[in-house]
Amino acid sequence: MSYQGYGGPGMGQFGAAPGAPVMGGFPGQAQDPLYVYFSAVAGQDGQISAEELQQCLTQSNISGGYKPFNLETCRLMVNMLDRDFSHTMGFNEFKELWSVLNAWKQNFMSIDRDRSGTVDPQEMNQAIVSMGYRLSSQGMNGIIKRYSTHGKITFDDYVACFIKLRTLTDLFRRRDQAQQGVASFQYDDFIQCTMST
Repeated sequence: MSYQGYGGPGMGQFGAAPGAPVMGGFPGQAQDPLYVYFSAVAGQDGQISAEELQQCLTQSNISGGYKPFNLETCRLMVNMLDRDFSHTMGFNEFKELWSVLNAWKQNFMSIDRDRSGTVDPQEMNQAIVSMGYRLSSQGMNGIIKRYSTHGKITFDDYVACFIKLRTLTDLFRRRDQAQQGVASFQYDDFIQCTMST
């Protein structure tokens, strides 16, 4: 297996294609249309939990015609951007997530050619390769077994898969100092890495 990191050539941070629409971008939070969704569920601390994120994403209808995100996927989203280990997400992290979700949704829609709301293993392989990952057939089979139901992958599971790939790749890269696809882990370090995703 080899990796090029999350979002290979031609991809922006978190896999957003160059020129992909990024919501917001206004100088103040109060002027940002996304702040309406965020503030509707954020507490006085200005942070949202995974449960609040689920509520926020459902209310915003970012998943469109796809079913709303389940709570476990929302936990993964919070953990992906939780730089202060608070298990919550601030507004700037939420804006970053919104941009990422829009890019993933566009990618999912582009490979869901029959508009079934799911992708098959071949389409998922295509999506993973387009994001810059190079996995062995065994690695790809493991992903398909983990994220598919009856051979089909929903948008929710698609997002969960890409969050895991990104997080695990980032953790691996930090330990692969020579960038040769080989890293050494202590057992406790390995457990912490896998549990944090």
